[in-house]
Amino acid sequence: MVYESFSVEETAEIATSLARQAKKGDIFCLIGDLGAGKTHFTKGFAKGLGVEDDITSPTFTIVHEHSSGKLRLYHFDVYRISSSDEMFDIGCDEMFFGDGVCVIEWADRIKDIIPGNAVYVSIEHGDSENHRIIRI
Repeated sequence: MVYESFSVEETAEIATSLARQAKKGDIFCLIGDLGAGKTHFTKGFAKGLGVEDDITSPTFTIVHEHSSGKLRLYHFDVYRISSSDEMFDIGCDEMFFGDGVCVIEWADRIKDIIPGNAVYVSIEHGDSENHRIIRI
């Protein structure tokens, strides 16, 4: 599926719709340049799960866990990960195969450990400041 977004709100709404279909064990891998909208997408996704927490990028902590929605949300930002081994050190396998849903920003950095059932979401800059092309 290919979507076009012309605002942060439209990007979030696309993610909200996707999250409403999510089920336990789903993994969503976000790929995109710096500033493409991965965290805004995640905020919309969290809204679709009914998460009431404030969603911020876990750049320095690597993962935030949110349990206030219909499913537990594990929000990863692996921008600062230097190897997939670091992911195992924080217990990613328990989260990948746990009772929630994973959203992984910069997932292409750890593609060697991403389970085969993952859904990839590419967010690209379009031809204007707020234009995004989202491929799921």
